[in-house]
Amino acid sequence: MAKHHKETVSQETQDEALAMAKKVQKPGQTKEQTRLITLGIQKGIAEYKKLAKSKQRDADKAKKKKAPVVDIESDINTNEHKSKKHFLPWALLVLSWIGFIGYHFLNL
Repeated sequence: MAKHHKETVSQETQDEALAMAKKVQKPGQTKEQTRLITLGIQKGIAEYKKLAKSKQRDADKAKKKKAPVVDIESDINTNEHKSKKHFLPWALLVLSWIGFIGYHFLNL
């Protein structure tokens, strides 16, 4: 047996709906008519919020799908590339010291 649950509408939504219904109230309109308009506005607000949440969930899912996948090979290649760049300054330092020492002994 399926249970039917009535969705509860927040007090804020009820207040917003009542305020909107009073804004559009026509002269001579009964309280019952205003109440029905208020209920319709409440349903509209609830439906809008439900749709907005659904769109947000879909956007979050799409964002997660677009997240970059970690590739181990690219990480290794990046580290190798960094180590090659790291080698160059040390090689230049060693060559410059060899040059300085060589120049010093040649001028003695």
